[in-house]
Amino acid sequence: MSGAIQARARRRDGWISLALLPLALLWLAPLYLMGVYASQSDAAIFSASTPLLPGGELFANVARVTQMVGFDRALLNSVVVAVVYAALSTLLTAMAGYAFARYDFVGKRPLFGLLVATLTVPYAVVIIPQYVLVARDLGLANTYAAVIVPPLFNALGVLFMRQTFVSLPQEILDAARMDGAGEFRIFFLVALPLVRPSLAALVIILFLASWNNYLWPLLVATEAQARTAPVALGGILSASSGIPPWGAIMAGASVLTLPMIAVFLFLQRHFVSGITAGAVK
Repeated sequence: MSGAIQARARRRDGWISLALLPLALLWLAPLYLMGVYASQSDAAIFSASTPLLPGGELFANVARVTQMVGFDRALLNSVVVAVVYAALSTLLTAMAGYAFARYDFVGKRPLFGLLVATLTVPYAVVIIPQYVLVARDLGLANTYAAVIVPPLFNALGVLFMRQTFVSLPQEILDAARMDGAGEFRIFFLVALPLVRPSLAALVIILFLASWNNYLWPLLVATEAQARTAPVALGGILSASSGIPPWGAIMAGASVLTLPMIAVFLFLQRHFVSGITAGAVK
């Protein structure tokens, strides 16, 4: 009987996968065309017959975008900013989420209400005062600190980690305290290893948010040596007086896409389990 049930489940999963295949192809089509255009010359891209197969101009387009806007330095800046930001923000949001989930302290409820309230504030409201503070008052424009530090506070990440830590059995933490472990040791050696899937999901979300961030680096990283890759790539459009070099732009966009795909593929198993953690008790 169980074999028949498993066979029906496999057939059902097969039909579902078959039904979702057109949606997957529809989602992948723009990525495929981006890769095709990255390997074509501008003349081929603007020709009457749209190219659907890769060409031989990929390395020439990568060299061109590097020469035009210093894309190699901008890419290095993006890697440094995204990695440091994801690491620091994950640590800070995990610590804050753990405190809200496991400790009782004065002002906990008002602070948590203030945290939730920040989610309703549009980013456009705070970006100008934030820019004035960072660039004018602190003089940190065109530095890594200016790009990394202001967005470190992530209210949504704190809420996500709070819900994750709430689901941890209190008995495990109490047992560690009875063994003489301090609070920092409990957090780093007991609590964090138990929520690794959620941490992986948070790392992916924060890394991609920093990697794709455009507006804030555009404001505080105006010098060529301080630009991140999205800002440098966007600079090609503003610097082009005629038709933009779309082959070079697509090559740069393809290079920008590869780290995001690599991070997700490396952590996808933890990402899926982390997102669904706590959904079923």
